[in-house]
Amino acid sequence: MNRSDAYWILNGLKAIGPISLNRLLDAFDGDPVAVLSADKRSLSAVPGITRNAVESILGWDDQFDIQWEKRNASKHSVEFIDRENSRYPSDLNEIHDPPIGLYALGSYDFSATSVAIVGSRRTTMYGQSIARGISRELSQSGICVVSGLARGIDTHAHKGALEYDEGLTVAVMGCGIDIIYPPENIDLYREIGDRCAVISEFPFGRRADKQTFPMRNRLVSGLSKAVVVVESDLRGGSMITAKFAGEQGRLVCAVPGRIDQKTSRGCNRLIRDGALLLSSVDDLLDELAYECQLPHLDGLDTPERKSDIDALSDDESKVLKLFSGGEALDADRIGRQIERPASEVSSTLMLLELKGYIAKRLDGSFEAVSNFR
Repeated sequence: MNRSDAYWILNGLKAIGPISLNRLLDAFDGDPVAVLSADKRSLSAVPGITRNAVESILGWDDQFDIQWEKRNASKHSVEFIDRENSRYPSDLNEIHDPPIGLYALGSYDFSATSVAIVGSRRTTMYGQSIARGISRELSQSGICVVSGLARGIDTHAHKGALEYDEGLTVAVMGCGIDIIYPPENIDLYREIGDRCAVISEFPFGRRADKQTFPMRNRLVSGLSKAVVVVESDLRGGSMITAKFAGEQGRLVCAVPGRIDQKTSRGCNRLIRDGALLLSSVDDLLDELAYECQLPHLDGLDTPERKSDIDALSDDESKVLKLFSGGEALDADRIGRQIERPASEVSSTLMLLELKGYIAKRLDGSFEAVSNFR
C-alpha cells in the first residue's frame, strides 16, 4: 500500500474525524501506512482516540472500498489530493484541524490569494447585488473567491466571480463531491469545476447533515485570507464561518445593513464586535496590504441603466425615493403612501425595473438594487 492510498482510506473511515486523524498521524510520525498497520494497543495509546475509531481502523478493509472509490473518482473526473500532494492548499496547513485529503473537481492549483464571501440563504436583492459586485471586483483584482455553493449569497458570490472572464472561484461542498446540493446549482457546479475547482473532504455518497456543514465552513475560512459576511441573521452558517475565521487568524469583514432587518443582524453584530466594516472592496484590499488599482467595472447582473436618475419622470422619482430605506414594497403599499391607484404604480414600477433601479422579488414585492462600487 502506498501513502496516497493510505490517506484516502483513513479519510473515508467512519467514526474518525480530522482531529483524531491528525492526532494519529502525529503519533505515527506522519505515516498513514503505519497508522493503518498499527495494532490495537498502539492505536488505543494515542490520546483522544475512541474505541470506535480504533475498531474502524482495525477493520478498514470491511468499511472502505478504495477500488470502488477510485472508480468513482475516475468516473467523475475527480482527484483525491492528500496533504503531501503538491496541489494541497497551503493555507489549510495553518488551521488547527486540516483535512488529511480533499476531493477536487477541476485543475485549479490553489495558488491565488483567496477571500471568502458568505451569507444567508434567505437574501434580499440588495444582498445579492452586493455579494455579486464584491466578488466580481475581487476577481478583477486577481483574487479567488471561495464560498459554499449554497442558495442565496454563496450562489451570487460564485456567479459574480465567473462574470469576469479570468475570474477564479472555489466551491466547498458540505457533502460528497458527487452530490450536487442544492440541485438547482448543477450548472454552476459544472462551470466552477470547468474553470476552477469544486472541493470536498467527504467521500463519495456522503450526504449533508448538521455535522458536515460546520466542517465545510472551517474550510471556507481556512482557504481564505479574509471572510466577508454579506447578509446573516445572528445564527447561521455564515456566523459559524466568521467564528472559525477569527480562530484561524483570518480577517473578518461584514457589510452593514438595516438595523430592523433580520438578515443584517449578524453583520451588524460582527461589526460591533470588531469586524471590518466593509463599504468598498478598497477597504478590504487596503487591510490586506495590497497596493493595486481596481479596474473600472461594468454593470452587474442587473439591467443596464438607460438613463441617469436626474432624467427620471416626477412619478418615477417619487416612487424610487420610497425605496431609499432599503425596504421591500409592493404596488398597493406604495399607492397608499402617494395616494395613487395601484394600477398606475405598477406601471411606474415596471419602468423602474426596466431601467435597472429596482428588482422584483419572489413574493411579488420590489426592492432597490444597489450596484456595489
